[in-house]
Amino acid sequence: MRRLLAGVEFDARTAGMFLALGGIWIALDLATDGVFLSARNLYNLAVQSSAVGVMAMGMVLVIVSRHIDLSVGSVLGFTGMVVAALQVEAGWAWPLGAGLGLGLGAAIGAWQGYWIAYRGVPAFVVTLAGLLVFRGAAWLVTDGRTVAPLDPAFQRLGGGLEGSIGTAWSWTLGALAVAAVGAWLWRARSGRRAYGVPMRPRWAELLSFTLWCAGIAGFVAVMNAYPQPRSEIGRGIPVPVLILIGVAIGMSLLARRTRFGRYVFALGGSPVAAALAGIEVRRVTLKVFALMGLLCGVSAILTTARLGAGANSMGTLAELNVIAAAVIGGTSLAGGAGTIVGAILGAVVMQSLENGMVLLGVSSAARQVAIGLVLIAAVWLDSVYRRSAR
Repeated sequence: MRRLLAGVEFDARTAGMFLALGGIWIALDLATDGVFLSARNLYNLAVQSSAVGVMAMGMVLVIVSRHIDLSVGSVLGFTGMVVAALQVEAGWAWPLGAGLGLGLGAAIGAWQGYWIAYRGVPAFVVTLAGLLVFRGAAWLVTDGRTVAPLDPAFQRLGGGLEGSIGTAWSWTLGALAVAAVGAWLWRARSGRRAYGVPMRPRWAELLSFTLWCAGIAGFVAVMNAYPQPRSEIGRGIPVPVLILIGVAIGMSLLARRTRFGRYVFALGGSPVAAALAGIEVRRVTLKVFALMGLLCGVSAILTTARLGAGANSMGTLAELNVIAAAVIGGTSLAGGAGTIVGAILGAVVMQSLENGMVLLGVSSAARQVAIGLVLIAAVWLDSVYRRSAR
């Protein structure tokens, strides 16, 4: 197994995450008599994981830079209420309201980042205050009233009855994704050859491409297998999942291919060394929190569109799921280590547990206990893994 993983250059920890997720799915499917792995439930699971997954990707950079953000759930609720109120009470077109919501989320993140980076207030304190401030602000936007109905076109962003792209477009995007993976692997191999870097065996390249193709085709097939109401026409890939994929691609490029991403990981490795190397530590920190706020705005739009209304309780305790998703996905609380792919896997794991326990009729209190135990286990496994690596 080690030789196989080394040949395909696949991280052992990520492979373990995939295996653990597969085991969780099989166990939950057996416990629910085949309901969990039905096309309908997997479609809903993908939609439910989107909002948490988007914020978990931002949380990766926050934790990598040795900080924490406890306010993400409250920022989601406040931003979502503002977006809904602008549509229903102010009569704004939904694109304008959504755009303002994104800007508001980024501004909130930058404001919190300013206090952390330039005023030296610990991130725990600033974001804990933000949790309280913006939870109260979400209630004050409409004095606690639920705001509805929202524009039907806006609700498509939440993956409702018309919130998918259909089977034809899904297969088209799947084919384009396969072509993009092939081009990416070919370019990587050509780059290795050009710079004299040791190349992977051909069997490893073929295996990687085959696994990517199988994953893409299987995902599209499952999304297409869930039909529209009272018809045999498949829904296709939901819009929020497409947004999640788009954000994941952008965040991966940002973290791995840009100067800003390298600075964030350098900051997490050693803030003192990063400062001595000439990195503007305070500016990078402010940008990290501004990005986190922007992603909270994206999740607020997805959540509000999915509910079809603005409720001041949106995002309650979401920060726990987001932090747990990032940590379960391999982000070290000590900073300096984390991946975007791991954050998405962590979000799917968290939502799978939540979804499965709901199908089994587990109470809300028991679900919180289970998620808390999973988080403790994830942090313990992370410490064990790092000690063994050393």
